Amino acid sequence: MKNVLTRLITGILYIAVIVGAVLMGGWFFWGLTMLFGILGLNEFIRISNKNFVSNTTRLLDIIGGAMFLTAMSPAPAAYVSCTSSTMLFLILYLAYFILRFVSQLYVQDGNPLTHIAHSIMGQIYVIMPLGLLSYMYSHYGKYIILAMFILIWLSDTGAFCVGSLMGRHKLFERISPKKSWEGFFGGLIFCIIASALFYFYGKGLSGAMGLWQLLGMGAVVCAFGTWGDLVESMIKRSLGVKDSGNILPGHGGILDRIDSLLLVTPALFVYLIAVSWLG
Repeated sequence: MKNVLTRLITGILYIAVIVGAVLMGGWFFWGLTMLFGILGLNEFIRISNKNFVSNTTRLLDIIGGAMFLTAMSPAPAAYVSCTSSTMLFLILYLAYFILRFVSQLYVQDGNPLTHIAHSIMGQIYVIMPLGLLSYMYSHYGKYIILAMFILIWLSDTGAFCVGSLMGRHKLFERISPKKSWEGFFGGLIFCIIASALFYFYGKGLSGAMGLWQLLGMGAVVCAFGTWGDLVESMIKRSLGVKDSGNILPGHGGILDRIDSLLLVTPALFVYLIAVSWLG
């Protein structure tokens, strides 16, 4: 009972922080992506390198990730032009890549190719999607981002509720034995219903999209959110770890919470571009 209560309180605070940052925008949203990026990247570096990694290269990876997230954030544009701030931090991000490769010549922390590969994968897997999240925020508005988070949470809730009650057919037993097809379709139904409600009753959350476009968004979020969860499970299973960390009581690490987001964001980015092109 105590663990359930701890998990509930942590979950409520987690949602409150995200909703607050999305609605307030600016440096608050930058802070959210930076928090997710730094903690998530640090967890990925730790579990992928089995704690055997130089503090120098770890610091370089984190600084590099911070540069990319700041380049993609609209917050610095309040002080300098958007183009100038983006270019400055992208140049610093490119400098990180150069330094990361050169630094491995001087750092002895096991297999150099393995550690460089893990560094680059951390940037692609954790940092790039969060940077795209900031880009989407500045170009499509806060309500689309809020709708995306709500759909992710509803997909997880629907999958858990339906899967717990009637899950019989395994979705991907090799990677996640508890997931079922019934749970997946339960999450999909939750997302489709919520998308329809966004259109009829939450005009702000629907942006400029029509009903069918919103229903498509719900399907994209559910499908790629499920794949995102499975991908992180595959990574953890390959590395022999149960949780990415323990920073969130009752929930594990940051990566355990944003695993769906890391695939939903690039998928939704492509979907929104396709919707705008097709009219």
